[in-house]
Amino acid sequence: MPSFSLSFVGFFIFGAMIAMTLMEKTELGAFLIANFSRASVTVPFWTIMGMERDVNGSDSFIPETKHVSQSSVFLVDRADKATDLPKWPWFVFLAGAMGCLVCSSLSHLLACHSKRFNLFFWRLDYAGISLMIVGSFFAPIYYVFLCNYYPRLFYLSSISVLGVAAIVTLLAPALSAPRFRFFRASLFLSMGFSGIIPAAHAILLYWGHPDIYFAFWYEFAMAVLYAAGAGFYVSRIPERWKPGAFDIAGHSHQIFHVFVVLAALAHSAATLFIIDFRRNSPTCTS
Repeated sequence: MPSFSLSFVGFFIFGAMIAMTLMEKTELGAFLIANFSRASVTVPFWTIMGMERDVNGSDSFIPETKHVSQSSVFLVDRADKATDLPKWPWFVFLAGAMGCLVCSSLSHLLACHSKRFNLFFWRLDYAGISLMIVGSFFAPIYYVFLCNYYPRLFYLSSISVLGVAAIVTLLAPALSAPRFRFFRASLFLSMGFSGIIPAAHAILLYWGHPDIYFAFWYEFAMAVLYAAGAGFYVSRIPERWKPGAFDIAGHSHQIFHVFVVLAALAHSAATLFIIDFRRNSPTCTS
């Protein structure tokens, strides 16, 4: 039940983010966006090394600040026209996260019903994780490569094909056995770390742009969080140290869920930095 609660909390968080996006142009939505959106906050801005150097060459840990406009997160406001960035990639990410957490909630709630339910719902849980990973790729890749059609098409097609293959594989009954635990974790990590290639491409393409650097470090934090969660999941720490003491709360699967939600939130922050970068970039030349 604690794992079900963690998944439900995560579902509520991302559901609230969808609601805030949909309500963005209403009076209530404007209030929520103004208080919670990346587009209205003042964020610390460091140089690429994370600190400024003063005239004497010493390191100063007092950051500059970068003020972000309070207009719509997706509004591209330029002198000649104002247009909206497509919101569907952002919704794909949020829907993927919510779908994963729904699958997880159902698995923890119903898997104990019978052996048949146990096998089915745990496979569904693994498929939901793959769905979340695939959905996570869409928003950052779409926005950062908005003006680069072929790289965008290649990266999104590749992760989609890989995700479908992973879901089909994970739904196979034979691969849900405990002896394939390491294989499943490796598959998730491989899908996640495949994002290194488009991330490196984006940094080279927009070298020197602070929003891209910020997005990269948030994505790096996401990768660390996912890896840490997978490490707990595979090693079964801490219950392997004291069997029976963590059966209700504090076992590795619950810790894994905490890291998954934190990683998804880090990815949300990275995506919002990329959206802000795209809002302030010149229009694409045809």
